[in-house]
Amino acid sequence: MNLKILYEDNHIIVVVKPVGIPVQEDKTKDIDMLSIIKKYLKEKYDKKGNVYLGLVHRLDRMVGGVMVFAKTSKAASRISEYIRQKNFKKKYLAILNGELLVDGNTHQLKNYLVKNQKLNMSRVVLKETKNSKLAELEYKVIKNFEYKGKKYSLVDINLHTGRHHQIRVQFANIGYPLYGDIKYGKLINKSSHGVALWSYYLSFFHPTKDEYLEFICKPNQVNNYNLDKIWSECL
Repeated sequence: MNLKILYEDNHIIVVVKPVGIPVQEDKTKDIDMLSIIKKYLKEKYDKKGNVYLGLVHRLDRMVGGVMVFAKTSKAASRISEYIRQKNFKKKYLAILNGELLVDGNTHQLKNYLVKNQKLNMSRVVLKETKNSKLAELEYKVIKNFEYKGKKYSLVDINLHTGRHHQIRVQFANIGYPLYGDIKYGKLINKSSHGVALWSYYLSFFHPTKDEYLEFICKPNQVNNYNLDKIWSECL
């Protein structure tokens, strides 16, 4: 695959992860983003031996969008600290089954989630539930539209916590599962192009410079990434 690079310097590299490629090696042994970027760095800089690349945040395999990787341990440490301090902003676009009201307001979803390791799923539970973790996000409904005779909503999401499958679980919980999400959507619709969820915005302080960085890449700005036509209907 051709690696789409949005930014690169001595400490970080910002790329667009395609849908369907895992961030790191999993049990499938399919090619992963860490391996792809390491190979790129090794070849570009003619590096000998192992190439350091720090994984500081993740995206689900079937979700695409903007990601940053650390090229030095200093960068990895500082960006990880930004994430802990909530000075690392991520925004997503998602297509939901059904019509949510387009009112121009920002709405909040706040739930407690528990992950089932065996099923690789999360569920909404009571706060008092053992091992539950707070999940928070804000969203704004951008528009309603129709696709193949069904009604959908395009939403802009500001993610405040990074829980397992958080966006997918929280919207399914209020009755608006994501398009293509067969795990939480009860087979409402299937898509060979993954879940209609895209990390389009990333911002954080540069780990070594006095500079605030912002990166934006929407699904319709990416070529040859095998994206579902539903995105072209609403963007």
